[in-house]
Amino acid sequence: MKGAYPVQILTVVGLDSNNGIYPLVYVIVEFENTQSWKWFLEYLGDDLDLSQLSNFTFISERQKYKDRLWNCAKATTVQEFNRLMKDLSEYDIEAYEWLKKIPPQHWDRSYFTGRPIIDTILNNLCEVFNSKLIEGRDKPIITCLEYIREYMMKRICNVIKVQQKCVGPLTPIATKIMETNTTNASNYIARWNSSDKYEVQGPWQDQHVVHMGQRVCSCRKWELTGIPCRHVIAVLFDKADNGEEVGELYTYVHKVHWLETWKEAYSYKVEPIKGRIMWPVSDCPMKITLLHIVISLVGPRRRGKDPWRKNLKLWLKVRAKLKVKVKQLVLVV
Repeated sequence: MKGAYPVQILTVVGLDSNNGIYPLVYVIVEFENTQSWKWFLEYLGDDLDLSQLSNFTFISERQKYKDRLWNCAKATTVQEFNRLMKDLSEYDIEAYEWLKKIPPQHWDRSYFTGRPIIDTILNNLCEVFNSKLIEGRDKPIITCLEYIREYMMKRICNVIKVQQKCVGPLTPIATKIMETNTTNASNYIARWNSSDKYEVQGPWQDQHVVHMGQRVCSCRKWELTGIPCRHVIAVLFDKADNGEEVGELYTYVHKVHWLETWKEAYSYKVEPIKGRIMWPVSDCPMKITLLHIVISLVGPRRRGKDPWRKNLKLWLKVRAKLKVKVKQLVLVV
């Protein structure tokens, strides 16, 4: 935050069923350091009732990946990851050695588990949320908090309006992905091995094994995202062609991508509040910090201009904008 009180806003932003931001909690602290983050995360853990078995995935800010690094991070299988890492070592050995020091389970999709039902790598969720708060950053703390609350209330209403226009059982993003995968599946051939496994072949030597009993594909995209990949859909087409009952395609999509799940997440509202004159008076002691402000009235003399008068007018504007008591005004002349 900017302005008279340059404090920090710590935020936690989630991902909703339509790959949109879902702000969970925000707090204002004096400084961003280990102590403030520890205090914040401890209270967050209590609110979310976190334990070792909790199904939450946290992503902290990291430097953005570029080109070949990004290709390595997007790999969904260990074999593909190793091949791309070898290519990176031949292109830039220093980048390769630096990247090897970071455990791949922290940044590469091929080492992710299917537990979170997400394959997001970059943490631009907080950046998107913070960009919406720019106009409130230079306001006093209470006004800034009210700005955030009003934005949250408005955003929920906007998402609900989009939801009311949706048709079908899946969210808009999941629907688009399923349509693309269904189109691509027509180029693949599935071969049954007389159990729950299928060998699926496609163009560009794209061949994988689908285990319908375990609901996994060796490409791992079904496992990572919860949305059937083109290999799985090719298997479903083959099963239907052979007279088997497969049901609707959306039933093979994880419920996190269902429209009803998305709507349930936004069933929790931000309540409107009364104006400030209706707020109860706090019993907590309040201390008003008096500012020490230094204003320089010295400036280069130019023809027809008085630097004293110009800088004094600037000070009067600053004092009116801050709207706080001033303990001492030091004039540097």
